[in-house]
Amino acid sequence: MSFFKRIFSGKQKESLDSGLEKSRSNVFQKLSKVFTGRRRVDEELMDDLEEALITADVGVDTTMKILDRLRNRARFEAYAEVQELYTMLREEIGGLFTEDAQGAAAANELAPGQPRVIMVVGVNGVGKTTSIGKLAWRYKQAGKRVLLGAADTFRAAAIDQLKIWSERAGVD
Repeated sequence: MSFFKRIFSGKQKESLDSGLEKSRSNVFQKLSKVFTGRRRVDEELMDDLEEALITADVGVDTTMKILDRLRNRARFEAYAEVQELYTMLREEIGGLFTEDAQGAAAANELAPGQPRVIMVVGVNGVGKTTSIGKLAWRYKQAGKRVLLGAADTFRAAAIDQLKIWSERAGVD
């Protein structure tokens, strides 16, 4: 099996899915603890929920977005049950992923005949050139014309390494 086929095989996806499942379980465990033993939806519950989301590394902006939506839905739909709020929370989090996926898909669509420039930036030794090779191969497999250009010309063998990756991916 070729290098690129191994990288993009189903096993890689299974490993990613497994890792994401652990993260997802961890987040929802923290959130379910907030709801355990609660009898009503109140500001204290919302404050605890805010803390749980932030400590689950959801991020401040995303946490505020989720809480604003929950508050609006709880008011609009006149929910008073804690379990119903938990269900809404799950829906809101799922909705954010759907929004992000749709936005990312639209942003990544290449207009016919229009070039796309992807600049890869990072510290030394984190796999930028390897990732560039993988991206080049993926775009080539999707029928796109790919041209790689080296910007890291001060590092020894940087251009040679990029040439090797372009040959492996079958791109210019």
